[in-house]
Amino acid sequence: MKFNKATLVATAAAMSLGLAACDSAAENEAEENIEEMEDARDNQVDAMEEAGEITEDQADVMDDQTDAIEESMEEQADEIDEM
Repeated sequence: MKFNKATLVATAAAMSLGLAACDSAAENEAEENIEEMEDARDNQVDAMEEAGEITEDQADVMDDQTDAIEESMEEQADEIDEM
């Protein structure tokens, strides 16, 4: 399966928008969804690297981006309780 950077970023953005609509009762579910998104993206990046579609350096950058997206989304999920 071939995924490009725009597809991966769009997926993360869609997940982020979904978090905005969550209430406090959904925080755990939101965090589970975030973890699933991170795992899926990590697997996609690994597959792209193994297939020779991206270099190791590009994979490292994408992994760093995934970590940043996950952290931001988890902060948003934590803020759900504060609303």
